[in-house]
Amino acid sequence: MSAFPNLTLLDHSLGRHSLAILRDEKTPSSVFKDHCHRISYLLIAEGTKHLSTTEKTITTPLEEMAAQQIDPMPFWVPVLRAGMGMLGPALELFPESTVGHLGLQRNEDTAEAEFYYEKLPNDLSVYPIFILDPMLATGGSACETIKRVKNYGGKDIRMLAIVAAPEGVHCIQEKYPDVQILAGALDRELNTQKFIVPGLGDFGDRYYNT
Repeated sequence: MSAFPNLTLLDHSLGRHSLAILRDEKTPSSVFKDHCHRISYLLIAEGTKHLSTTEKTITTPLEEMAAQQIDPMPFWVPVLRAGMGMLGPALELFPESTVGHLGLQRNEDTAEAEFYYEKLPNDLSVYPIFILDPMLATGGSACETIKRVKNYGGKDIRMLAIVAAPEGVHCIQEKYPDVQILAGALDRELNTQKFIVPGLGDFGDRYYNT
């Protein structure tokens, strides 16, 4: 049995290709953005394949038929600021879906997550919810985000990450075993500065060229 039953890794050659480019320190910001979008598309497509559908009657140019359409649409929670890099592909695939925002920043002295912004609807119980955060490191930010989403009634919650560390996966598994994680890769560990290694550096800095 896997040590992390709540974790699924993306199994796609295009994902592995994009991840290699994201990891390379020589990759410029413009190319980094492009491959963030590519691997995010794959994660979102894989992560949403379970969404429920309802039967609706439509009329093709030739005849009437019963067709399946997603209902309800997913609710996206990109964790600011890095999670915004994954939101574009989500809205391209699901333009009718809804977005909430949670802003966290890491205290560089304590490595703890600190909230600075929150905008969520009052009732999240009706949505399949996807938390978008490219780097699942200590799990502190992810667990705080899950806690807040649950405070608004969220039940069907999944986490999408491009790279995860064992420490972060374990944190979610211990605190919120009902939350499933889909990641592009599970890396070796966190270093003493709580960065994922081998990782790909500071995602937000590389994405926004700061």
